[in-house]
Amino acid sequence: MNTVCFPRPLSPCSVVRRTVRVLVRVLPAFFILLVLVARPCMAEPTAERPNIVWLTTEDISPNLGCYGDDYALTPRIDTLASEGIRYTEALAVAGVCAISRTCLITGMYGTTLGSQDMRSEIRLPKRIPTFSQVLRESGYYCTNNSKTDYNFAPPRGAWDECSKKAHWRNRKPGQPFFAVFNYMGTHESQIWEENHRKHAATLGADELHDPDKAPVPPFHPDVPAVRRDWANYHDNISALDRWVGQRLAELEAAGVADDTIVFFYSDHGAGMPLCKKSLSNAGLRVPLIIRFPEEYRHLAPSRPGTTSDRLVSFVDFAPTVLSLAGVDIPGHMQGNAFLGSREAPPRRYAFATRDRMIEWYDTVRAVRDAKYHYQRNFMPHLSYAPFDSYVLKLPSAQALVRLHEEGKLDPIQDRCFHARPAEELYDLEADPHMVDNLAGRPEHADVLRRMRDELHDWQLRTRDLGLLGEYEMHRRARGRTPYDVGQSETLYPLERILPVAEMIGSRDPAQIPELVALLDDKEPAVRWWAAMGLTALGREASEAEPALRKCLADDSPLVRVAAAEGLYKLGRVDEALTTLTATLQDPTPFARLRALNVLYRMGDDARPALPALEKAAIDGICPAPFYSRMREYMIERLQP
Repeated sequence: MNTVCFPRPLSPCSVVRRTVRVLVRVLPAFFILLVLVARPCMAEPTAERPNIVWLTTEDISPNLGCYGDDYALTPRIDTLASEGIRYTEALAVAGVCAISRTCLITGMYGTTLGSQDMRSEIRLPKRIPTFSQVLRESGYYCTNNSKTDYNFAPPRGAWDECSKKAHWRNRKPGQPFFAVFNYMGTHESQIWEENHRKHAATLGADELHDPDKAPVPPFHPDVPAVRRDWANYHDNISALDRWVGQRLAELEAAGVADDTIVFFYSDHGAGMPLCKKSLSNAGLRVPLIIRFPEEYRHLAPSRPGTTSDRLVSFVDFAPTVLSLAGVDIPGHMQGNAFLGSREAPPRRYAFATRDRMIEWYDTVRAVRDAKYHYQRNFMPHLSYAPFDSYVLKLPSAQALVRLHEEGKLDPIQDRCFHARPAEELYDLEADPHMVDNLAGRPEHADVLRRMRDELHDWQLRTRDLGLLGEYEMHRRARGRTPYDVGQSETLYPLERILPVAEMIGSRDPAQIPELVALLDDKEPAVRWWAAMGLTALGREASEAEPALRKCLADDSPLVRVAAAEGLYKLGRVDEALTTLTATLQDPTPFARLRALNVLYRMGDDARPALPALEKAAIDGICPAPFYSRMREYMIERLQP
């Protein structure tokens, strides 16, 4: 007889084991099917996330037809503006490229990262990625064609491709892209006649600008050399206009224009003397046009062809791109998104900085709101001139110098050759060229105080490393980054340094006892600013002569150099020369360049330093090349 066998009831543990074995066999096939079903959506992310293109040019203010410049010939850019949003108050964070590009790629101020000096070499902390790295991690294909100029080496992983061949075409099918194209034909150097010719050759006769019709700003003399440079500048912009048209045509031909948001902007203001490198309107205000295709029109602040007077800073660009891409904004970024899903309220203030410009040291800070521009010159005893050797290649700069020497400049044009006021305040609506300083007017006292306080708070909030000096910053950054130095109250007691730096502006002899006492402070940066405060007083600081002489033995070369200049102003030429020529052998180019700046200001009194200049050390990291350049023309200048 057959026996029917019933299976034994399984224990709970056996049930679990058998269920797991079944799932292991079945789930892979299930997930493969799921991926195949979902694949069409994954392959076309551009339907959900926009492509973004930056068309970046160099060294131009809003000298475009669409911005009301009647001298400009820019039909393609004007068309772009009619299809997009034209921003009227877009501002760089510096009047020069490297510091601006530091900010654009990181969403942080150069003064926070330690890259505030023109052409410096710093390290970016690994924990601070570029915004392009953040985009890549979210799935974007990111390219840069091709200028970087960040004041630091581009981090590994910043770009999928960074070269003159980098292009969004090289992405995977359906992959959203962020692409930067840099046009260098409008750079300051392209105004030089030998470079301008090749751009002019691409234009028709009716596109070339007549120098006799060139508008000349009030801070420039109206002479042929100036008019010619302004005409060359505008010719280069017309050549740029053709390039913009070509880049836009590429998007149309590839069928991706309807999926691509286009930014057009310049990296700072006009590449002309007293514009570039300055913190004036002409140095900071840039064109910004953003075109939104119909698919992403909901992300635009208004309809095509309109303008926005929203205050926008370069520090806002990185978070704005991330916001448009639907990507979270990292906490280290210091700007605010002005578009997209993470848009922030409009900013009230924008900030800008000026530190070492090529071979010349300076410290200037500015803040502006919708109406006023406030500027603090932390070294008011210095002038904006002499121009650096690069600017002096422009005939317009040469004309400025010659006319100054001949006494033929009016007070507005000549002011760049003289010491500056500690504070400047301008009504940008009434005075866009910034020629009428309101800082001393009683009726503007409240505005002056408000803007001064806002700048002070911003410097503390962002940990402005510019007040430490390039030498001290790099010395303290050994084994770490300048950013790390700035974030440490121990390494950088900014709350103690900033008030001393602000004292210089008053140039009040009553402060001499306090400044002398600060020369004994344990913090070298405090001693340095105190010594500069006495130097700014000139012969009025005669009672501080013993204290300044004592500083010639200070551990810090910055203090020694500042004290030497102070003694020079008191007539102690030999003592100043002894310290300054000794500093020319300092191991760092930062100290050597500071000494060279002072020797230049001494004029013919520096002639005894000629043998030391000829033997001076020339090695080191940037700014060593600029130090070498300055040393060469100093030797030529002092030759009998």
